[in-house]
Amino acid sequence: MTARTGRVGVGVIGAGVISDQYLGNLTRFPDVEVRAVADLDVARAAAKAQQYGVANAGTVDELLADDGIEIVVNLTIPAAHVEVAERVLAAGRHVWTEKPLALDRTAAAGVVTAGEAAGLRVASAPDTFLGAGIQSALRRMRAGELGDVHSALTLMQSPGPESWHPNPDFLFQAGAGPLFDIGPYYLTALVQFFGPIVRVQAVATTARQERVIGSGPRAGERFAVTVPTHVSALYEFAGGATASSIFSFDTRQGRTLFELSSSDATLAIPDPNMFEGDLTIVREDATDTVPAEGATAGRGMGVVELARAIRAGRPERASGRLALHVVDVMQTTIEAATTGTALGVHTTVAAPPPLEADWDPFARTL
Repeated sequence: MTARTGRVGVGVIGAGVISDQYLGNLTRFPDVEVRAVADLDVARAAAKAQQYGVANAGTVDELLADDGIEIVVNLTIPAAHVEVAERVLAAGRHVWTEKPLALDRTAAAGVVTAGEAAGLRVASAPDTFLGAGIQSALRRMRAGELGDVHSALTLMQSPGPESWHPNPDFLFQAGAGPLFDIGPYYLTALVQFFGPIVRVQAVATTARQERVIGSGPRAGERFAVTVPTHVSALYEFAGGATASSIFSFDTRQGRTLFELSSSDATLAIPDPNMFEGDLTIVREDATDTVPAEGATAGRGMGVVELARAIRAGRPERASGRLALHVVDVMQTTIEAATTGTALGVHTTVAAPPPLEADWDPFARTL
């Protein structure tokens, strides 16, 4: 793609539930310009475009025909992520994909390799790790304030999203479940703190083979569950640290937890599915609450960071290589649970540097 200057044109494919968060933010960030929304349901795309003041709406082909679009934001369901990403790359555009990047490591590697071969960026959610909560913790850890951090404990427990999501079927099928749906937030954050994961042990279960939709026009409808709904894993990192993690849609007690521990302190970090939240540092003689510093705008921050990276000619932080590693870790987790053995992870990645505390997606920099 020919080098350009100025703000970056963006197109959005997928006008479902998550598009409101993206469009609500991307249409307010001055370094990007949302030029079109596309969806298989053209009427739905048109309604979203009108709601957020986007000039154009229509089919994917129509969106890709707009030469002013440099980044395409892929908000389709997980099973369609690879097909759409490959189509975007073939059209000569950079792609930002909602998580997970793909359903397996082979497909994820194929997308990343295709982008690199074409000189195009492949980037992926989650971008929550760019928010104030995790970035503040990361800056403190990298500065040595916690001492030698050796372990982490993370929990995500809930009864599942079928009670509130009007079309939850896909969240209990391949590419989702608590591990593939929520795991990317936790695993991406863990890689920021400890670097690449090298070995996995795990167990996984499915409490119910069928669930019931609890809201919306399909309320009362039953659907099949085809993936594990409770996963417990032990992760080992290249630097020697370990993390114990639970991802569950099988508990009535909703709970999230993310803690880092050293010999000197335990640092409690906000929910990695969120962009904000203060830190709590527990030491032998004191417990302190530390306000987070940084941006808290929400989903779409990673697209802005990608746009600025493209213009600056530097790597983006929410890279395809990072997303590929997370997909590989998740697939290895399921394989470890299935075989009952500890397994090595196939890929590796270097954790990106922290954002500056004053990084602001609302600033005009391009």
